[in-house]
Amino acid sequence: MTKEEIIKELNNALEIEHSAIIMYLHHAEFVKGLNAEPIIARLKEIASDEEKHRDMLRERIVVLGGIPSTKLSDLEIKHSDNIKEMLRDELREEEEAVKLYQKIFSMVKDLENSETLYHAIYHLIQGEQEHVEELKRLLAIN
Repeated sequence: MTKEEIIKELNNALEIEHSAIIMYLHHAEFVKGLNAEPIIARLKEIASDEEKHRDMLRERIVVLGGIPSTKLSDLEIKHSDNIKEMLRDELREEEEAVKLYQKIFSMVKDLENSETLYHAIYHLIQGEQEHVEELKRLLAIN
């Protein structure tokens, strides 16, 4: 893989992170009910995690000689008052993010002097997988 191909995929991931931040914050505003507060707090915390992912991606893109994207992905952020529906949408997006980071991880492992990038992508996968696990717990999915 060339650096340019990796930068392109990192920018794709960056755009997804931009959109994910908006999705989580939007959904947090519409959670209602007796148990709303802890769910709202967790959605905002996940948005904060996504901001850290965004920052890490921006840094790695610049280190590789690229220009970080300022665009959003084509993620359709659906409005709903149904918390399960929102959580299912978030779960689907997190699972897609894991797949993308796994693809980037396999691209990076053969790039010379890429240990820092390799380590960063590994941690992104780990973070996204933690989000998948938590969303599944909230949805009572095994």
